[in-house]
Amino acid sequence: MILSTVLAILQAYRRGAIALALLVVSVSAGQAAAQEGGDWKPQAFRLDNGMTAVVLPDHRAPVVTHVIWYRVGSADEAPGKSGLAHFLEHLMFKATETTPAGEYSRIAARNGGEINARTSYDYTNYFFRVARDRLPLMMQLEADRMVNLKLDDGEVFAERSVVQQERRQNVDSDPAAVLDERVWAKLYAGHPYSVPVIGRMDEVAQLSRADATGWYRDWYGPENAILVVAGDITAQELKPLAEASYGRIPRRGDLVSREWPDVPALPASFELTHADSKVRQTVWTRNWIGVPMGHEDAEALQVGMQILGGGRTGRLYRGIVEGGKAVTAWSYSAEMEAPGLIAVSVSPSEGVSIDEARTAAMQIVQTFAQEGPSEQELARAKSIIAASAVFRRDNQQRLADWYGVMLAAGVPLEQIEAWDERIAAVTREDVMDVVTRYLTRPHHVDSILLPEAE
Repeated sequence: MILSTVLAILQAYRRGAIALALLVVSVSAGQAAAQEGGDWKPQAFRLDNGMTAVVLPDHRAPVVTHVIWYRVGSADEAPGKSGLAHFLEHLMFKATETTPAGEYSRIAARNGGEINARTSYDYTNYFFRVARDRLPLMMQLEADRMVNLKLDDGEVFAERSVVQQERRQNVDSDPAAVLDERVWAKLYAGHPYSVPVIGRMDEVAQLSRADATGWYRDWYGPENAILVVAGDITAQELKPLAEASYGRIPRRGDLVSREWPDVPALPASFELTHADSKVRQTVWTRNWIGVPMGHEDAEALQVGMQILGGGRTGRLYRGIVEGGKAVTAWSYSAEMEAPGLIAVSVSPSEGVSIDEARTAAMQIVQTFAQEGPSEQELARAKSIIAASAVFRRDNQQRLADWYGVMLAAGVPLEQIEAWDERIAAVTREDVMDVVTRYLTRPHHVDSILLPEAE
């Protein structure tokens, strides 16, 4: 059924009969109400085949951003097959049973759409942004490649070379990226996060069409997918579109289940150094294992990292940069499906040694853990985080990503919705507690990026 539907739409499109193609399922422009102050609440539904959909209404312009999140990423790869998740992401833009290679991209462009995709440790997503009246066509194309991907060796080998070149450009020629790979390998030793998302060059070079089709067969299906649509549409309007496209795809029932080991505790502290002539500024960074998405400490860590290293008002900036010992200083907490990482970083000023900058930074961390934030610091950090949530609503892609990343990690929609309230509820004692427990632990991984002369 899905093949015949897609074929009919594509034939109508190629004849120039756009209106006919879009009559398969239409969205009524008159149904979308003007955006009101409180009309941001997500709406969700579930298809019979197990696919979950979340709608993020924004009726200020007749545009929608559509993202399919597959709950599979590089952390699900078998040993020796690194880069396979990202490799298939590239190949998903090739041919299907009904669509020639590259036609998906050409159709999107001819309809004024923007498309792209992204692979992470935890997920792979595919997104497009189009005018609302082009949504049915694009959803049929997306449903087609969910089940009908058709690869040949020529396309596979050519795209494998593209991925290898991408690694050369984005990792091998970037000293900071080279060092980051070493940090993750040490910080997450024994866990899939230790393997780079883009893959190791020697392993990528061996990936085959059989590897790609096996990955597609094992992981890609409606019950392993989450649909997030942000923009000028409601769940009531989206559901018939989803049923007419994705809903026609039967539940697979034989997809692989994700199984990861726990992230092991660091047995000791490590220091990693990388020097390169392309480096212009020394950077010292201390890395710790953090918390997973949805963890009870996530909000307090976000507030604490904002106070510690969030721009010019952060304690690190005021204490080290304004004190003349560094040119930059920052910190952050990155949550993932498995425990993410926490980092504090400083770029020493000329004439300031790495040890001096490191000591100054960790003294500020220790003092912060002991005395906690002031009421002014706490209020300012919460306001900055709350403002970022408001700004997110002005960008459909950011809004869809915010929800999609957490939904793909298994965080319930209700908990995502309560993020603002949870941030507002963080206390001074909460911040002191998490900074003490996570940033003053004895074991960590230090990385030092150096100009070659040093």
